[in-house]
Amino acid sequence: MTHRVELDVRDNSLNLIRLVLALLVLVAHGYYLSGQGAGPSIQGENLGGWAVFGFFTISGYLITASRFANPLGRFLVLRVARIYPGFVVCLVLTAGVFAPVGWWVEGRDRSRFLTTDTTPVAYVLDNLGLRITAYDVAGTPASVPYPGAWNGSLWTLFFEFCCYLLVGLLVCLPVVRRHRWLLGVAFVASVVVWANAGTWHLTDHADLALFARLAPPFLGGAVVQVAVRRIPLRTSTALPAAALAVLVVALVGGWGAQAASPLIAYSLLWLATVLPSPRLVRRHDISYGAYVYAFPVQQLLAYAGAPRLGLVLYDALAMVGTGLLAVLSWRWVERPVLLCVRHRLGPRQSAPGDSVVPEVTGGRPASVGEGPRHEGDRVRS
Repeated sequence: MTHRVELDVRDNSLNLIRLVLALLVLVAHGYYLSGQGAGPSIQGENLGGWAVFGFFTISGYLITASRFANPLGRFLVLRVARIYPGFVVCLVLTAGVFAPVGWWVEGRDRSRFLTTDTTPVAYVLDNLGLRITAYDVAGTPASVPYPGAWNGSLWTLFFEFCCYLLVGLLVCLPVVRRHRWLLGVAFVASVVVWANAGTWHLTDHADLALFARLAPPFLGGAVVQVAVRRIPLRTSTALPAAALAVLVVALVGGWGAQAASPLIAYSLLWLATVLPSPRLVRRHDISYGAYVYAFPVQQLLAYAGAPRLGLVLYDALAMVGTGLLAVLSWRWVERPVLLCVRHRLGPRQSAPGDSVVPEVTGGRPASVGEGPRHEGDRVRS
């Protein structure tokens, strides 16, 4: 008997799934930040890389739904309101709280903190455009197993927003609005581009290579958003889709995950319909806060010597600290800004993607398969 399920906009487990993915990134980064290397990997991708891949597929589904429901201006305002205020507050707290603690622990001259490169002000200003170019603050963190970076996760937000712009502009085309299946053509093109990235020398340009690598999972989620009208979420479809995704990833080296991203997106969305989730988690999305604060919390714990307690306890302590900051970010920054912006924009057509937005893009290594990224130090798994 076929079990058909629907993705209810307000009653699903996407918040829980994204939170689990964010914590999986925390665990993956725990190996790097405690000096234990890349940790477990699958097909050359560490756990954080796979978590980010999942983030992008879910994001592609939800953001595409939001774009079709909103004109471009409103769509962009909502997207900026969702990720930017929390991002800026994280930058300020890193420069104004985390870095001074690191400076103090290292026993440096307090009078020089505000004048040593990269200054706290420079750290914030250099990164305000979402593209992360500064990773240290006044040379901190230094006395830790992974020096030189306070937050190796934020860089993904730039590429996530590039994907927002890509879908936003594609849907501006009348032909795409009339024939949504053309997003599938864009997806196929993105996979072809990534499969030939080396041949076409895209890998010579770091930003182009990263965008080429991350656009397919996002567009894969967009494909599912279009296709789910004709192929509703069903258990009898989701399980074979998941099995086929595993097969493609196992057999196709280099770009198998990108090619299988619609299957991965479909499987995760189906899981969101059948996986039970606490009501509190359904109503409050702290996954974004968990994504942006995990790395600096882990670095602060590294200063305190937490990695010597063992990886499990180190990760557990990081989850507690990260969870607290994520809740505060949601309650005091993200949610108030979203409510204010939506109130000012006025009523609009209801659509999934505005009530549960996945910008996490979650924490992760430098690119899918790399360690935490900062200037001059890209650790490959």
